[in-house]
Amino acid sequence: MYLNYVFELSMVLDNEKFHNLLTRVCKQTEYLNDHKYIDQTLSSKGIVVTYQDKQYKKKVQITINSNVMLEGGDLDSGKLIHKLERCVHDYFGSICNLNDFNLKRMIFMADIDVGSRAKVSAYIKVLQKIGKVKGFSPLSYDCMDADIGFCLDGNSNGIQFLIYDLEGLLASQFRKNETNHKKMKSIIKNSEGILRAEIRLTQPKTVRAYTDENDTSKQLAVLLENSREIFLATFVRVVPFGAFYKKDMAVEIIQREVKNMTFRRRMLRLVALVPEKKSLLLAQKALNYRKVDDVMKTFAKINVSPITISKRHDVKHLKCLYYYLDENNDDDRQGAH
Repeated sequence: MYLNYVFELSMVLDNEKFHNLLTRVCKQTEYLNDHKYIDQTLSSKGIVVTYQDKQYKKKVQITINSNVMLEGGDLDSGKLIHKLERCVHDYFGSICNLNDFNLKRMIFMADIDVGSRAKVSAYIKVLQKIGKVKGFSPLSYDCMDADIGFCLDGNSNGIQFLIYDLEGLLASQFRKNETNHKKMKSIIKNSEGILRAEIRLTQPKTVRAYTDENDTSKQLAVLLENSREIFLATFVRVVPFGAFYKKDMAVEIIQREVKNMTFRRRMLRLVALVPEKKSLLLAQKALNYRKVDDVMKTFAKINVSPITISKRHDVKHLKCLYYYLDENNDDDRQGAH
């Protein structure tokens, strides 16, 4: 599983120091809105700097895209942090360094190549049937149409889960911006068949939950080192393990493969409850069975998801998403295209 990272660093300054910084770059900044200015002169290196000039808070924010900074190469956390430290020094001079900034937000992204736009759409439709998840609430974005993604926001943990049609999102932005940029069209074409999954750490307290370090550079090192575990820890809370089938086929496999009569009966009931309750969590509650975790483990053992494909959809079977996230299957997938 290859992950890309986007993270945000911020620093609050007093009025004098903030305006000294802003004055240095005023000719290369662009006014956005709400007293915000953006400097994209380092965008080729994966860095965008934003200045927030509000009355009671003067803030400088740096947004970093690791893939651009490393020029598409494999992740080397030491190299990434070293390049970032050098860029911060070159841009701000002796005024501040990397550890003067706080790590406010970090996004872990996995691009899952399922082969076609049709399959991406099929996965989105079946994943949306998960509905509510314990500890999370549905989340909507103005930039994302409801039919191209499934998004959740942690109720109190500062974590967001997003999975969406990358081509669909880019095409929508392309239309709204009314741009005719050839590079953008090429990016959209290359995103065909990509299901993008994101785990976002959206609060400083969430960042601190994964690392005891205080220095920003050390926090980044720990988070990058443990990124796969951090990503999967949330992914498995949302997406149950197992391939997706039509209800009749799921029932047939459960009846054939599960020998324990109690579990088999509970599993069949759960499969029926999910579309009725429009949520896996509500279906599990309605099942009213104290060993529901064991029921879910049994689904995983036979590689069947309790979420089934709607009768209205043409597709009959979708591979378990964890198949695509398994590094050992990379060569198999490349050979299949």
